[in-house]
Amino acid sequence: MPTPPPTSDDSSGSTGSERSDDTAVSDVLDTPDAVVYDLDGTLVDLAVDWDAVADDVIGTYAANALVGTLVDLAVDWDAVADDVIGTYAANALVAPTADLWTLLDSAAEYGVHDAVEETIAGHERSGAHASTRLPLGDWLATGGADRPVAVCSLNCEDACRVAVETHDLTDHVDAVVGRDTAATHKPEPESLLAAIDALGVEPTRTLFVGDSASDRLTADRAGVPFATVSEALGR
Repeated sequence: MPTPPPTSDDSSGSTGSERSDDTAVSDVLDTPDAVVYDLDGTLVDLAVDWDAVADDVIGTYAANALVGTLVDLAVDWDAVADDVIGTYAANALVAPTADLWTLLDSAAEYGVHDAVEETIAGHERSGAHASTRLPLGDWLATGGADRPVAVCSLNCEDACRVAVETHDLTDHVDAVVGRDTAATHKPEPESLLAAIDALGVEPTRTLFVGDSASDRLTADRAGVPFATVSEALGR
């Protein structure tokens, strides 16, 4: 999930194809038949300013609310746009990451889903190119996993694939599922179950590793065992 992780020192991850010496993992990863990992905050740290993303999404709402509607309805869309911006600003900028997905989920009601989705995805793709690989990503890149692996993320699939390629994880990840791959996104269970189905394993024999409460909720809803990043690293 794209929630900015706690600040860490330079030893907590690497950039590009660099390796970290911190590659020890817990035996919690030895039990399942397959492992699905969240992306941002779990395998990599996306270089995304989520406050800026929220601002851009709010701007997208405003820009599109005034197009193609004034002729049909006797509505002061300037006033509506101001109210919408005020409402979303009050929420999105207080907790930009959580409320950002409310903006996305509500976009279809305003007829701006594609524009809002692309606004977010553009930031994510840029952030994936500039992302930092984290210890679990280092471990995967060195061939540490000996079982099927997938990525299930709240980020768009394209950004996930950019990050996987940027950090030399392509040969170590068998399936990638983003928020736009399945009909719904986390914390609904469909995306996680789609990732597991792509691996050809049973949900109850799969471990989902993530860094957020939303990841844990997703696993619970899918009936899939869950481990935090710290637990996976044995910390």
